Amino acid sequence: MDVRRDFAGLKQQYKNVALGLGNFDGVHRGHQKLIRRLVTESHEKGDVSGILTFDPHPLAVLRPDQCPPFLLSQQAKFEVLERLGVELVVALPFNYEFARLTPYDFVKEILCREMQVRSVVVGYNFAFGHRGQGTPDTLAEYAHLCGYSVSVIPPVMMGDVVVSSTLIRSLLLEGRVEEAARFLGYSPFVDGMVIQGDRRGSTIGIPTANLTMRSELVIPARGVYAVKVEAHGECYGGVANIGLRPTFKENNTESNIEVHILDFARDLYGQEIRVHLISRLRDECKFASVHDLLAQINLDIEAARRCFAEDIGDTALVPE
Repeated sequence: MDVRRDFAGLKQQYKNVALGLGNFDGVHRGHQKLIRRLVTESHEKGDVSGILTFDPHPLAVLRPDQCPPFLLSQQAKFEVLERLGVELVVALPFNYEFARLTPYDFVKEILCREMQVRSVVVGYNFAFGHRGQGTPDTLAEYAHLCGYSVSVIPPVMMGDVVVSSTLIRSLLLEGRVEEAARFLGYSPFVDGMVIQGDRRGSTIGIPTANLTMRSELVIPARGVYAVKVEAHGECYGGVANIGLRPTFKENNTESNIEVHILDFARDLYGQEIRVHLISRLRDECKFASVHDLLAQINLDIEAARRCFAEDIGDTALVPE
């Protein structure tokens, strides 16, 4: 997949583009329906399937105090988009100058002049242009400027609930990872680099990998989770604690993630790993003694093994 940050040379390389517009945070089932429609249309017409998005998120520039934490890092989002068959992503730097573009100018300058789009696919609630004045109807109104077609994807429902990034974010903040996975279409995950910890896990016979955490991403509810860990190109079962480690750190206020990988003894320091949250086992607790903590960890490991024996969860990034 080709990732661009500007339009340099774009028209020369890509003559006809089927374009999806949006932020696609989480690339959930609603986004997946849009992207599959986009990819299908592009293949039928012999066009390139592309996504136009923004970096940073417009809210991070215009109203940073209202910008929510994201479900996926940009790198992870691009990975999911590629798995879904997207061939081109244009991630434009968003700034105040861009925010002042009227819907008409956005269509004329971006879609027509810079990208030569032949078709546009958007969600039912897509907004664009100055103050979000543009809608899917606006896109259709200006389609004559370069002759593109417009497809609008209706809300994707699961039961009587609309799939949305806001809903999934709320579920993760409550620790309801299995429900979040239903709406995402894949197990929610955390990427991070393994850093040096205080090695307390090793001293009690339960070595852990401590992960860095990115402040702009959603931190799921504190607690203990059954997880699947991608490391060294393989997938392993594990148990993760997200929280403050109150048994060891009395006044800690900064959440971290530490993972015990089952039946694994290799060094991971300095490496990026992916931790899929499969099932929440319990709340984080402060124990009276290390002995009590160790006893509970062993119970957590047994509970996690039962999850994996029952094949709970799927580490596939997106449905194939």
